[in-house]
Amino acid sequence: MTFTTTKKLVILSAAAAILAAACSSGNATTAPAGSAAAGTAAPAESAAAASCSGHTISLGGLATLEGPFAVPGQDSFRGIEQALNTFATRADKKGWWLGDCEITLTKEGSDATPAVALEKAKKLIEQDNVDILIGPLSGDEGLAIKDYAKTVPDKTFVNGSSAAQDTTFRDPAPNFFRFSTDGAQWQAGLGSYAYKTKNYHNVVTVAEDYSFPYTQVGGFMYEFCAAGGHVIQKNWVPLGTKDYSSVVSNIPTSGVDAIYVALGGSDAINFFTQYAQAGGKAKFIGGSITVDQTVLGTTGAFQDQLVGTITASPTSDTANEPAWNEYVKAYHEQFPDGLPYPGLFALSYYNETVGVLKGLAAVNGDLSNGQQAFMQALAKVAFDGPTGHIALDQNRQAIGPNYVSEIQKGADGKLAAVVISKADNVNQTLGLPADSPYLAQPVSRDFPSCP
Repeated sequence: MTFTTTKKLVILSAAAAILAAACSSGNATTAPAGSAAAGTAAPAESAAAASCSGHTISLGGLATLEGPFAVPGQDSFRGIEQALNTFATRADKKGWWLGDCEITLTKEGSDATPAVALEKAKKLIEQDNVDILIGPLSGDEGLAIKDYAKTVPDKTFVNGSSAAQDTTFRDPAPNFFRFSTDGAQWQAGLGSYAYKTKNYHNVVTVAEDYSFPYTQVGGFMYEFCAAGGHVIQKNWVPLGTKDYSSVVSNIPTSGVDAIYVALGGSDAINFFTQYAQAGGKAKFIGGSITVDQTVLGTTGAFQDQLVGTITASPTSDTANEPAWNEYVKAYHEQFPDGLPYPGLFALSYYNETVGVLKGLAAVNGDLSNGQQAFMQALAKVAFDGPTGHIALDQNRQAIGPNYVSEIQKGADGKLAAVVISKADNVNQTLGLPADSPYLAQPVSRDFPSCP
């Protein structure tokens, strides 16, 4: 991993969702005429330059539109559409195009459970007969779709924002590709910064009880424990928890430097609200979706308490880089109802779709022979996205950039993640040696451990 310091603080030792208009489920869409907008640095060429032979290329989009991640799911579809609007349009035709091949998008919504995600994926593949599926959003959903992909080897599956480590790290599916980094990669740099710079040595965790938070907590602990830190208590809660009173009362009132919170959407809002109401005063360390704009953009007594929270993510609200600024500008031009900063759900689905378009362009839209040429081309795709360079490893997993940020209040009174530092080329091992004990087994409720 290579590091670039983007603010005044130290180089680290290791490496938002948007409140958008509701997207309907199960509808096929094409882009409006003239929908191309100012793009980012990825890909360098428009996909429409390919000489596709005139057939239709059918994409399926799968994101969470019910449950605690409903708002992130809405913005995930905006990520797909922004990539298509930017890189798959022709001045002489309405809709999305790869050369002379029209691209269609059929959407399905899940509820963050693997059973429903699998049901909707099967509908897209087996009934709607889409060529390529982009999604899902949540961790356990991704594990289920990976297993399903192995049963449909002539279809291509490309991740959405699902970030459980073992979707690709162990027993990957040869036809499943992930152009977004995983939840452990999203924590690169945070554990070291918490211990060495913030002097947080004793931490309690609060996280949802499924694969993605296991990956987030594990990714944080890889560095934090190696630096000498201690996680003295772990609290696991079901996805969609509304009453956090027992969790709040269980957190020690002394001997704790900070609470690491890996909750998302309404779960995070409920916890922060109830912790503030109970008079809690601890500092926070935020998981990647815990303090994104779906939480920062809400109102509540907890807002001031989030100021100073450190977090890590593949994006940061105030990243002052030309490609990021162009991406944000294009986002607001295409989706004017969005919050001030697009978050990691939109960015993840955007990057996944850019990867698809580059792979299709490389084979001129050829999906014959079980899509073998397309899959081979897709595995070699690399591009410069809004936040930095994306390439795939041998498991078809993204190697990419990551930010450490701190939540601050701007002059307008709004909260945003302000960049502390950035790491480039973060891989799934987070720079740890292959024989590291932290990589010896899958992350779980109990592993890693440093009480």
